[in-house]
Amino acid sequence: MTGARVGRVDVSELNSGANPGSELKDELPVGIVAEKRRIDHPWQEFKWLPVAVVPGAGPNDGWLKTGGGDGYEQFLIGTLTVEVFRKETEAYKANLSGTRPSVYVVLRTAEDPDDPEIRAVFATVSPYEAQDYLDTGEDIVEPVPLPESMAAWLQAFIDRHHVDEPFKKRKRKDFKDEEPKFGKVLHPSEQRFYKTGARDLLGEGGE
Repeated sequence: MTGARVGRVDVSELNSGANPGSELKDELPVGIVAEKRRIDHPWQEFKWLPVAVVPGAGPNDGWLKTGGGDGYEQFLIGTLTVEVFRKETEAYKANLSGTRPSVYVVLRTAEDPDDPEIRAVFATVSPYEAQDYLDTGEDIVEPVPLPESMAAWLQAFIDRHHVDEPFKKRKRKDFKDEEPKFGKVLHPSEQRFYKTGARDLLGEGGE
């Protein structure tokens, strides 16, 4: 097993932006720490989960064992780049305002037996992006604690770029003159949504 050097950056450097040349986005490398834990399952001996990230980690050329105990081992398995975008600040605000601010890490099991058992494929601070991966059902998607230095970096990006969108009241659609589409013959329970039925439903018809 080949060791990896884990680099670190201080909070002031993170606050200034890891990619200060871009006004539209910023990015930060993070080391991914994953845990291999023995489980009691008839068809599966171990379970892999991401457990931590290391902000500012340098590139690595192999896995580095970082800890372990009774029935489990932890490894630094790679470095990914977390990207943040100016138009996605609402998602980052939702993350920071939650009860457990997180980095969402996506792991993928190996298809080739000659490859490592697991690899890190994506990391994000947007819960919405994480949900997209979760919806596929093909990957391991888990939140890990957001380090304080990384939270400060993310908050600084939000402060620079977030703009509150004005609330726009949704205009109610007027059904009173709408005819059923495609020549559909309506069931009596559906007729209330069309013509005078809509006025009755909204309290606008009748004597």
